[in-house]
Amino acid sequence: CHDDRLAPPRADSVPVGENDDPWAIWAQLAGEAHVVWPVAPETDGLLERLVALARTGAARVIASDAPALRIAGRKSLTAQHLAAAGIPHIPTYALEAMPEHLAAPLVTKPDDGAGATQTHVWRSLDALRAAHLPPAGLIVQPYVAGVAASLTVLCRPDGVTLLTANLQEIAEQKIAEDEGRLSLTGLTVGCLPDADGNFAALARAVVAAMPGLSGIIGMDLIVTEEGPVVVEVNPRITTSYAGLHASLGINPAAFLPELIRDGRPPAVPHLPMAVPVQVKVR
Repeated sequence: CHDDRLAPPRADSVPVGENDDPWAIWAQLAGEAHVVWPVAPETDGLLERLVALARTGAARVIASDAPALRIAGRKSLTAQHLAAAGIPHIPTYALEAMPEHLAAPLVTKPDDGAGATQTHVWRSLDALRAAHLPPAGLIVQPYVAGVAASLTVLCRPDGVTLLTANLQEIAEQKIAEDEGRLSLTGLTVGCLPDADGNFAALARAVVAAMPGLSGIIGMDLIVTEEGPVVVEVNPRITTSYAGLHASLGINPAAFLPELIRDGRPPAVPHLPMAVPVQVKVR
């Protein structure tokens, strides 16, 4: 589908007008497709809803299971599952129940946010309190210093494969003296080595802690002096997918079981050493 105010893409596409119901159109197209690969933000449950819609009509859907989508779609639930599994993660609290012991700097963001939407850093508690943020749906986390990174991971029934470890470019726009807005401005796909296997082991641990993750997914991290700390899990392809093929020299989508018409999917090959590929976000 495409917005009918814009030129159609270089493929068959159905225009969606102002008075059209896009969900009805997507449902119709899902019923006509051999395979549906839903991509949407977790915000307001959009990804969960789109996957559920696709599964009512499509023969095959590349997506994580509903419980995994629900957990990964909420940072508070993700933190609970990671904590239960003993996986290093950023402590996460509802803003309306912020513990008294939390000290600045702090980060606030929507519990179901995606892509650094409404992500703010606060250098003082006074600035956070003075902002009078509506607490419903917001979480607060301690600010963790380190290198912003992400993992691109292939999840299949027969195992978990780390595809690339990526360096994220996070910019902070100063809003006030003690307030800044964070945003993702780009990333370098495949530039972080994993010679010791720590990233791959972390990816396997996260998938084990959140059963039902499937397909190509992303994990955001902060790499600290003590090791990597999980920020969130994205149960879908992320921005890194734009540079994945160029970085690896192969198309990882070819190893997704849902894309294989008959028989067992081929084994994931021994991946070549990734080549750094820059991806800019506008």
